[in-house]
Amino acid sequence: MTTVLEERVADILEFETKIIIANWLSRVNDDPEIMSAPLTAEERSGHLPEMFSDIVTRLRNPLPIKTRALTSDAAHNHGCLRREQGYNPAMIVHESRMLQVSIFETLQTRAERLNTSELLLDIMTIADEIDSQLAQAMTGYIKEAHKDGEEIAA
Repeated sequence: MTTVLEERVADILEFETKIIIANWLSRVNDDPEIMSAPLTAEERSGHLPEMFSDIVTRLRNPLPIKTRALTSDAAHNHGCLRREQGYNPAMIVHESRMLQVSIFETLQTRAERLNTSELLLDIMTIADEIDSQLAQAMTGYIKEAHKDGEEIAA
């Protein structure tokens, strides 16, 4: 009988970051609305390694449930940049959703090796961190719009 080594979600995300980003970029490339902003692959995905680092840090240093997530300069700057690059708010939300799908798809492919004792908490943490990063990106986006005198409809 062979023993399967259990892997932690943080380790998988850290190890598979480039693959997850490539999968995310493939999804983004298939979205006509997002692709309407003419950017290089690096311009589209350059923010992701730092955001992944924030996710991995949060997984390794969990916050109690109901605690507000940590501030992410990368997320805020991402929103500002996306505004300058011609994205609309919905495009940013779609990108965020695609990131969650790409992460969870990667975890699904490694399901038999996952440490299941903390899996649900890790998934909740990932979703919360990505949502927090999305909120911070939107805050940056809105601040940039206000600087330009533009109002963003809710």
